[in-house]
Amino acid sequence: MTRHVSPRLTAYAALAAAGLLAGLALGRVELVALATPFALAAVAAPALARQPQLRARLELDRERALEGDIVKASIALDGESPRVDLLLLLPEGLEAESANPRALALSEEERTLELPLRCMRWGAFLLGQPLLRAHDRLGFYAWEMRTGGHASLRVYPSVETLHALLPPLETQVFVGNQVSRAKGDGIEFADIRAWAPGDRTRRVNWRATARRGELWVNEQHPERNTDVVLFIDTFTDVRSGARGTLDLTVRAATSLAHRYLQRKDRVGLVSFGGFLSWLLPASGTRQLYRMVDSLLQMDIVLSYAARGVDVLPPRSLPPKALVIALSPLLDPRAAKALLDLRARGFDLVVVEVSPVPFVDPGSGELELLSYRLWRLSREALRARYQQAGVPVVEWADGVPLSVPLEEVAAFRRYARLARA
Repeated sequence: MTRHVSPRLTAYAALAAAGLLAGLALGRVELVALATPFALAAVAAPALARQPQLRARLELDRERALEGDIVKASIALDGESPRVDLLLLLPEGLEAESANPRALALSEEERTLELPLRCMRWGAFLLGQPLLRAHDRLGFYAWEMRTGGHASLRVYPSVETLHALLPPLETQVFVGNQVSRAKGDGIEFADIRAWAPGDRTRRVNWRATARRGELWVNEQHPERNTDVVLFIDTFTDVRSGARGTLDLTVRAATSLAHRYLQRKDRVGLVSFGGFLSWLLPASGTRQLYRMVDSLLQMDIVLSYAARGVDVLPPRSLPPKALVIALSPLLDPRAAKALLDLRARGFDLVVVEVSPVPFVDPGSGELELLSYRLWRLSREALRARYQQAGVPVVEWADGVPLSVPLEEVAAFRRYARLARA
């Protein structure tokens, strides 16, 4: 607890001394009478000032919220003071909907204040201890303290509605909602073939059998699940104000994870950057919360270490997995790692989180030339990926995520294998 003395106490003492001296020098009783109240206040203030014993308790009505939601913060104050100023320091991304700070008087009874907070941006926030400033009755002394403990709040990014998802080239062996390209027991019709010993009677195609004079059976496509790995590039971040490439990446990863997990697929996460982290592919609501909590803690860590996909455990990139890379394609280490994944045979899709809207091209001739060369280098990198058979789509701020996903689907429909 820190005690502060108001400048008014010094001013009162100076006025009292000046009035008394002037009264004695001039022999005027009126000046002495005028200075007496100031002198009494300056003398009585230290005697009447008592250090207050205040206690506070900070609580939130919930620990998780979505962007745009309002969370109520309750601050319980216990103690006695004629005037208390209360300030709750809020991190960037949270805004108070009512007055902050507040002034109030405390008696012996506990008093609870409610402060509605609007979640403006996703993130993991830690609300610090409330700042209290108690004043004495004359307003000459003030005591500042922090008390009440901390409260954590996780604000999840808003999820974009995706009507269609990218199908993988190959599915897994477990049952799911994705129609496999392989043939087996399922619902979706695939083809007909001649009967073979061991085929079930219910699979016989009687119309084809009657036409050809021998038994023919139906073949179906089985329903299987998919392994999806979200590959997040956290080497660099280009920002302009409160928006940036990392912000768009986290929003896209959350939407994709939510939609794929709804389809009963297994989804994993790889954060590839200065700080390496991963989550093994799994399914269910619990996996969604684990992924979103991991995404909220992602940050750009400066590192000059040469890093490749060899440092990742094999289970984080299972075979036949669909790898969706979300990257601004600014760091050569991330670009090299993606080409390495393609060379290892992974089904790779690159969604380029475009940094172009966040870059100022400048006004000078040299600045404009540098900007054009930078754009040409990015076009050359995209062409390099396409030559390797990797679909690369550009996603800019303000464009729905379904647009680049549809571009990838069109690329796969019309792409042809290159022949040597």
